[in-house]
Amino acid sequence: MQTPVSLFTSGPEISAPESSVESEATQPASMPQAATEQNPIVDLSVASTAPAAADISSGSLTALAEKAATCRLCGLAETRAQVVFGVGSSTADIVFIGEAPGRDEDMKGEPFVGRAGQLLDRMLSAVGMDRNQVYIMNTIKCRPPNNRDPKIDEVQACNLWFEQQLELLQPKMICLLGRVAAQTVLETDAPLGSLRGHWHNYQGIPVWVTYHPAYLLRSPTQKQKSWQDLQVLISRYREIKG
Repeated sequence: MQTPVSLFTSGPEISAPESSVESEATQPASMPQAATEQNPIVDLSVASTAPAAADISSGSLTALAEKAATCRLCGLAETRAQVVFGVGSSTADIVFIGEAPGRDEDMKGEPFVGRAGQLLDRMLSAVGMDRNQVYIMNTIKCRPPNNRDPKIDEVQACNLWFEQQLELLQPKMICLLGRVAAQTVLETDAPLGSLRGHWHNYQGIPVWVTYHPAYLLRSPTQKQKSWQDLQVLISRYREIKG
């Protein structure tokens, strides 16, 4: 039987990115003490009756996704295959936010389905969750050409959908995956190393920052730090749930 850490670190080390190839900081800021449990299984009771990942049940969230599907607010509408809105439980307590869809996501219409998405699934499994119990989305909904970083006007245009999406979800916690997502949501140019290891705030919601799975595929030695990040996230979640 695999241990949580082996589940988290198993699988091939591949360089193909989920979205843009990020340059992550390698020197993290000081890390709060991680949870003591080796396998912090989480009881997400609200999510136990949640729909499958492909079926977001909230009527309001579904209506918003349908509107976003025809969005032409920025130039990415000309190059995308389809809008990648989000996936998971509409009543999830924790929302994971990445940067932008990659090629696989653009084709399938679902975030984090490529190799980095497979690693994210293992990361969730290692702390007793899966993508049906959380909600997964990106800061923008369309793939930038050649997986480049999103431009400022693209982020600003997509903020219409991003803010409404979070307003409908009302999560208890947000986990930002990678430098670009963290800098975008927190409106900062600080490097990832200074953003990790500290709690932040987005409109009253506690925000935690960790590495993007695509970066971990390229830098597997950082997986242990990301595992520690997830333990801190789950420890704080338990405190909030009481």
